[in-house]
Amino acid sequence: MALGQTGQSKIDPNQIPRLTSSSAVILHETRQGNQANPPPPATSDYIVKDTGNCSPRYIRCTINQIPCTQELVSTSAMQLALLVQPLALPHPSEEPIHVVDFGESGPVRCSRCKGYVNPFVKFIDQGRRFICNLCGFTDETPRDYHCNLGPDGRRRDADERPELCRGTVEFVASKEYMVRDPMPAVFFFLIDVSMNAIQTGATAAACSAINQVIADLPKAPQTMVGIATFDSTIHFYNLKRELQQPLMLIVPDVQDVYTPLQSDVIVQLAECRQHLEILLESIPTMFQSNRTADSSFGAAVKAAFLAMKSTGGKLLVFQSVLPSIGIGSLSAREAEGRSNMSAAEKEANKLLQPVDKTLKTMAIEFAEYQVSVDLFITTQSYVDIASLSVIPKTTGGQIYYYHPFSAVSDTAKLYNDLRWNVTRPQGFEAVMRVRCSQIDCDKTIMVTLKHDDKLHEGSECAFQCALLYTTVYGQRRIRVSTLSLSCTNMLSNLFRSADLDTQFACLLKQAANEIPSAPLAQVRDQATNVCINILYSYRKYCATVTSSSGQLILPEALKLLPLYTLALLKSTGLRSDGRIDDRSFWISNVSPLPTHSVIPLVFPRMIAIHDLDDKDESDDSIIPSHIPLSSEHITDEGIYLLENGEDCLIYVGNSAQPNILQQLFGVSSLEEISNQFVLQEFENPLSKKLNAVVNEIRRQRCSYLRFKMCKKGDASGMMFFSYMVEDKLSSGLSYVEYLVHIHRQIQSKMP
Repeated sequence: MALGQTGQSKIDPNQIPRLTSSSAVILHETRQGNQANPPPPATSDYIVKDTGNCSPRYIRCTINQIPCTQELVSTSAMQLALLVQPLALPHPSEEPIHVVDFGESGPVRCSRCKGYVNPFVKFIDQGRRFICNLCGFTDETPRDYHCNLGPDGRRRDADERPELCRGTVEFVASKEYMVRDPMPAVFFFLIDVSMNAIQTGATAAACSAINQVIADLPKAPQTMVGIATFDSTIHFYNLKRELQQPLMLIVPDVQDVYTPLQSDVIVQLAECRQHLEILLESIPTMFQSNRTADSSFGAAVKAAFLAMKSTGGKLLVFQSVLPSIGIGSLSAREAEGRSNMSAAEKEANKLLQPVDKTLKTMAIEFAEYQVSVDLFITTQSYVDIASLSVIPKTTGGQIYYYHPFSAVSDTAKLYNDLRWNVTRPQGFEAVMRVRCSQIDCDKTIMVTLKHDDKLHEGSECAFQCALLYTTVYGQRRIRVSTLSLSCTNMLSNLFRSADLDTQFACLLKQAANEIPSAPLAQVRDQATNVCINILYSYRKYCATVTSSSGQLILPEALKLLPLYTLALLKSTGLRSDGRIDDRSFWISNVSPLPTHSVIPLVFPRMIAIHDLDDKDESDDSIIPSHIPLSSEHITDEGIYLLENGEDCLIYVGNSAQPNILQQLFGVSSLEEISNQFVLQEFENPLSKKLNAVVNEIRRQRCSYLRFKMCKKGDASGMMFFSYMVEDKLSSGLSYVEYLVHIHRQIQSKMP
């Protein structure tokens, strides 16, 4: 794609590449005519038919043809990497993954590299031997797995055996894969009951959410639960059925913690459900007059771990204030940074790193015993997420952040986040080549690739991800996904087959990784340089001879890379302003983020909602076409919805029509709308359409979305306009200016 210039170093704003809306569902066959099909964009709505390669939901490569040499990768300036999401959610219309049971002998594997049998293994010698497609070693076919070959050289039973015709299968693990019996599903809830948590309604919201999700926990007989509360001390509860009511057991020592009553703190859900429900209803009342402001978070987490050590499981922690007492206590570092601004810029990096190794050391021990920790932070103030997030990150858990927490508008989101956390497809005791104690369908792992040797043009290069894990019902499984891509010596093929979403996801994850240890300006420059180097390589080696030097030439597959890079520079993680905790949360959130969630996080979707009634009836998509992220497209009469997969901002213009306000929000003037906003459905078509749009976004994003009302002229309005990526903002250039900057940099590099 070539962008012409108008006048002195100007780029015509009418030509600039923008993201186009598409509501059509794409049908994607992973292989056709014995070669890989390039996958649809990660952000599109698609249905996969597995015809030999695994679904792009499970493994995506940054380039869909593999360069034959490392030199070719270096020349392209592109990243060669895989993004692996082994338990990704399939589309409801897709065929379920086949489960294959080889019995006691276990799945067939290469005896040299330990790769699993897959559609690209080549059987020879009438099926008596096979050549591993991963390492090239020739192996004997086990006698009970032997089958004759057809005239095409394939086994006659290949289409009847899922492991020989599907890119993803799940093997039942035999005894050799088990160090011990599969662990039960254990859920331990740990709730902050300090004064602040009680007064803001965070404790009541947590108890209500837990009480509602108990019904959604796995219905297996081995499902076990435990509960504890904490302020400056830790309170365990004996949930044994024989007791009239749960018995509170206090642990006062928060330096050298222990677990009282080892056996009765975690009990089978079937035995204690009634006790648990009564306890959860009474906790907010029990502590309603609590005047203890201190939080012994580190000690409470350690004590809960000691109770779970013998079983492993999920520890779900609800935390509202900065941990101030006992093991792993923290101080308000952000305030210290603000009070000395000259030191603040130098110290900014330190505030994004854990204060010390205490929590990291604890977390490593948790992971060794298969305990994963999820943190639900419901706070009004600084809690040092940089230090706290080490625990979920190290144990395969997740961090949820509600700031400033509002019992009115955040209680429903807290419940929905908790419900998805315990019901989503997930596995315990997970082992991949990257080790972690727990993995779920929202976790993505980035694997960078390097050549050991040259590959041959026309041959195929295969990648395999094997995940050994325990299901929530106690079954040990091996999920194997295989992707085989053709190799090329041509640079133009690499640019043609580049996967924009995956390339950008890698750029974003690497930037997030750099932020805690490098100055922000340096991280921003590095991101821009990656973009410039890729486009320069394309301009120098692949653009046609007739291209004018006055044009900015963009490869079709990567034409939105400058726009996405600019969005990254203006994101929460890379802006110079903003709160330290917000940036720390952004960094920890980005690391495991799936590819399809990366783009909306920095480049949100904006739609007009004041005119939903005017939508073309022939268009059957629920969500209307999105609007460019530019204030030029926002009118004072309009009402707009902007969502990034986490937050949903609704901006109401100053001149919005009272009848539209009445239909959507049940009020006739802007002043009547509370900032603590809860979306309701009213008996009119416009309100119903808005709710349908929001529900569809929630379905697509697998996220409940946190609503924020934004009004022109106040802080909320400024926050809304900070997402206008195409505008010139304090955080950076306008889109047109950025394209001009990139073009100049490329021209200066040209010989």
